[in-house]
Amino acid sequence: MIIVNLTVVPIGTGTPSLSAYVADVQRRLEEAGFEPHLHAMGTVLEVDALERAFDAAKIVHNAPFDAGALRVVTSISIDERRDKKGSIEQKLRSIREKLS
Repeated sequence: MIIVNLTVVPIGTGTPSLSAYVADVQRRLEEAGFEPHLHAMGTVLEVDALERAFDAAKIVHNAPFDAGALRVVTSISIDERRDKKGSIEQKLRSIREKLS
């Protein structure tokens, strides 16, 4: 499983509030069959192929332009392990165990 973190920042929107853009991105990802996990600074996804990570990045990057943004900065981080299966929940569980 590949874990992808995406952060998109629309610029030139006329307002410092970005929540409407974030909501639109989440909706578009869900409509495309992804299960986005929203956090305060971006969205995490689990995908089974690298191509799907790039599909998600395209959706995230293009959505603010479609909504009228004049400039968009998108960051993508990809975590792929090939030695064992992983998941968002598995990573969080490992940290929780170490905190106990």
